[in-house]
Order: sequence, then C-alpha cells, then structure tokens
Amino acid sequence: MSRENDAEPGPEANLDEIRGLMRALPGPDAAMAEKARTREAQLTKPAGALGRLEALAEWGAAWQARHPAKAERPRVAVFAANHGVALRGVSAYPADVTAQMVANFQHGGAAVNQLCLTHDAELRVYEMALDHPTNDFTVEPAMGEADVATALAYGMMAVEDGVDMLCLGEMGIGNSTSAAALACALFGGEASDWTGPGTGVSGDALAAKIQVVADGVALHQDQITDPFDALRRLGGLELAAITGAVLAARMGRVPVILDGYAASVAASVLYAIDETALDHCLIAHRSAEPGHSRLMQHIGKEPLLDLGMRLGEGSGAAVALGIVKSALACHAGMATFAQAAVSGPAGEG
Repeated sequence: MSRENDAEPGPEANLDEIRGLMRALPGPDAAMAEKARTREAQLTKPAGALGRLEALAEWGAAWQARHPAKAERPRVAVFAANHGVALRGVSAYPADVTAQMVANFQHGGAAVNQLCLTHDAELRVYEMALDHPTNDFTVEPAMGEADVATALAYGMMAVEDGVDMLCLGEMGIGNSTSAAALACALFGGEASDWTGPGTGVSGDALAAKIQVVADGVALHQDQITDPFDALRRLGGLELAAITGAVLAARMGRVPVILDGYAASVAASVLYAIDETALDHCLIAHRSAEPGHSRLMQHIGKEPLLDLGMRLGEGSGAAVALGIVKSALACHAGMATFAQAAVSGPAGEG
C-alpha cells in the first residue's frame, strides 16, 4: 500500500481553470461500445444471461475507449481529512480517529486492506492536512477558494498513467455531516432528508446533527454561486479531492467506482453542473446511510450492490471492483459460439 503525506499540487491550483475543464468532457467511445455489444451477442450463453455483467463490459469499453476493457491496474484511492464541524459533536467518534485509521490503513489492518489484497488492487491513501481541519461551516465557509482548488487538484493527481480503474473512498470524522449539508444545498429538501446516523449517532445526538446541517445550509444557501462554491462552503478537503479525481478520471478515460454516501455526494458536485458528468461512474453499493438512496434517485444511478454497508474507506468500492473484474473477465475470456462449435440461437446461421 502506498501512502501520501499531506502532499500538495502547488500554488498553481486555480478554481476557474478547474471549472473550465467541465466544458470539455469527453464522451463515451461509441465504436468500442458497439464492439462490446457485438462480441457479447456471440458468446456461449443465452442473450442477456449474465444480466448486468454484460452492461458492465460495455460500460468499461466505452469509457476506456478500448475493447475489451481491462482492470489490470485498478487503484483504490482513499482521501482522509478532518472537519471543523466535528467539534459540534456530530459523530460518535472523536476527530483523532481519522489519523488513527490512516495509521491502520498503513499497517494493513482495515477492511479495505483485505479487500484490495483479495481483488489485486493497489491501495493509495492520501492524507490531507489532518492537523488543519476545515472551518466550522455553521460559522463560515469550510474552505477558502485556494484551499478547495488545491484539494481538487490534489485529487486529480490520483489518476496516474497506467491506472485503468479507479475506486474512490474517504476517511474523515464529520464527513457524513458535510456530505449531508452539501447534498441539501445541491439538490434541495430538508436537512432531515439527507442526514443519517453516520458513525452511529441516534436520538438527541442525531437531532443535533440534523440541526447542524440545517444551520450550515441556511447560512450559505443564498450566497452559493455554483456547485463548486457549494463544495467550498460546505464540503471538506477529502470530498473536494474526490470531486477532482472523478473529473480527472473522465478526462483520462478511466472508469470510476464510487464508494458510499460521502463519495457519491462529492462526485455529484459535477453532476449538478453537467448531468452527463458521472456517466463514467458506477455507484458501488447502496449505503445504509438513508440520504444515499435519495441522492441516487436525483442523479439517476442504481447501485451495483446492496449489502447494508456503511463503513466508507473505499470498502464498498473495493467489493464492487471484484464484480467489475468478473464482468470483464467473462466478456474477454469466454468462447464465442463459433469458437466452441456450439450451436447458436435457433434461426441463426
């Protein structure tokens, strides 16, 4: 496992330049998608018999712009940061847990470590100024413009040459609160629609968390100029990094598997600008965090899995990677009817 210690991309990070990238998003490769459909129809199975696995093979080919698609160098990128709003008591755990869990990742002790080993994926953990949490967004914007631009650019660095599948996750005490506030600002509704137990708060503590989200959105809502500004005001460093990674993956034709609620909200900043901006992304699983189902309805996505998971840390994305790799292996490795000398569907020559 690789670990990045508070690396920064440099002073050149500029939010307007990042906004500009949204005007030049590449689309899917229609020719490669058609090659995948043609081959799928010739494989030794009834049409549609592999269900959604067939669609995954086509999705991979369309967004990698090659056929067959491959997942030979998948990366699980976990971005870790701390939130000033955590001081409001929104989590069942103290903010110190963020750094402690990063150390656990480093020593191979987390669930995502085991999943990456199982699915032969590189785990890269990116620490983002853990000693300098964002501001409390119930009082002031979580980040300055330079901070959010730097975090976006830092996330873009996760898409390195050779990475052919990117799984995105996060670690940060307080980030389900930040994600809920950001989702509420982007898509409307009440704070209670988007705010769930996170690490396990309930009762009066959950009610207080909902109020924190409501207060933050109320403070900033009328001043938000665009979705990137909503991210600046209500998001976190790790959420901004995920947004940047999703954008860079699109530019680099790398398909993305998003982990649960917080990662999906971060990616949805791009959707709020361009409804096609997440077409290269899969949602790994339906988080037990209730706002996740609501979010997926807004962005028109169906999760690949529904296992009641709510761990974060890229764990759900790493599980889903195994499904995607299975889909690509079947598509590339199965024999066609002609190769296997197996009769095709009745009526075909």
